[in-house]
Amino acid sequence: MSAVASSSLAAPRPGGRVLVRLRRNQSVLLLCGVLVALVIVGLIGIEGFTEKTNITSILLLSSFLGIAAIGQTLVALVGGIDVSIPFVMTSANIGLAKLLSLGWSPVAAVLAVLAAAALIGVLNGLLSWTLGVHPLLVTLGVGFALLGGIEVFYSNAQSGAPEWLTQLSSANGKTFGLGVPPIVVIWILLGAVVILALRQTVLGRYVYASGDNPVAAERMYARRRMIWIGLFMLSAMAAAAAGILLLGFTGAGDTTVGAPYLLTTIAAVVVGGTTLLGGVGGYSRTMVGALLLSVLNTLLVGFGVDPNLQQTVLGLIIVAMVSLYARESHPRNSI
Repeated sequence: MSAVASSSLAAPRPGGRVLVRLRRNQSVLLLCGVLVALVIVGLIGIEGFTEKTNITSILLLSSFLGIAAIGQTLVALVGGIDVSIPFVMTSANIGLAKLLSLGWSPVAAVLAVLAAAALIGVLNGLLSWTLGVHPLLVTLGVGFALLGGIEVFYSNAQSGAPEWLTQLSSANGKTFGLGVPPIVVIWILLGAVVILALRQTVLGRYVYASGDNPVAAERMYARRRMIWIGLFMLSAMAAAAAGILLLGFTGAGDTTVGAPYLLTTIAAVVVGGTTLLGGVGGYSRTMVGALLLSVLNTLLVGFGVDPNLQQTVLGLIIVAMVSLYARESHPRNSI
């Protein structure tokens, strides 16, 4: 009878399990709650907030930001940061335009741009790992050098985006006849691949282990150096993909196309609850974070807030949410 009693005491109660899950996912719940609150504010305060044009605009903004932030999420999970993303985006954007103007086929031009981005990512990862320099400094230096070189290569050449690329990134684009821009579907599919890879594969476990506890990762025989370099390579390729898609949106190469993404990719990751210390978070959170930032931007524009003040409001919201996330204990501090 005592054994039965002790086993019943050891078994967690259903209510207790629910509380444990809520505590584990409190940052996600907070993020979703803020997003829902912003949507409600838009419904109440902005006329036409639910119109198809506005919703499509929000989804387009979220898609560009979300794709660009794929790599930022991955490198953050191992304790890194990549500020070369906007420079890679711009370089891919105007580089593709230049190659097309030289008569390259679209497929060859896109593959060449992605391959060049992969090399840049490998350089970022290799330099920061080998030299022991913080990736913030390495990626910033590489980014500036890359942008300067590509602007010389570009030399003001103008080339329109091919029709198929415009259809992928246009608000009027359709997916299988439906009124959903293809880039939104591309973002969702890419997101699903990244999320599944992080959650369901051995490599995903190695990524989290490398950011959470490097010593444990070494004992798991995780090749941390290869993981580090590989994630920076993926980061650059994701940034290049976003820059390529933006060429379809803008219609021509733009030397400033990546500028808005210098901090917003980091903001999407941080607002989503992925810590820059590594080991905590995931891309599903970044996707919600990208949506939240896009909705917030739409609200500020809809309410006629001054552009300079918009940056202030965005910064305050980021600080507030990061402060709330900071209350959660990092796994490496747990016994």
